[in-house]
Amino acid sequence: MFMDDPEDEFEMEPLAETDHFTLWRSISDDGQSLFHLELGNVSIHLTEEEWHELVELINRAVSSMESSGFG
Repeated sequence: MFMDDPEDEFEMEPLAETDHFTLWRSISDDGQSLFHLELGNVSIHLTEEEWHELVELINRAVSSMESSGFG
């Protein structure tokens, strides 16, 4: 696999970006969405199901913090 081989290219759809973090999506060869979360030196690659679970986890954490008086 060479980086200049058009067969190896895929589309990256930026979804959100801050000064330190980036979230983008690509489509796998089988048509599934893959989410790529870049947190500084750490990259996390998630299937669509895993992405939805992570979003649910973060929403629960935010709700918990708000009900505890944080945030």
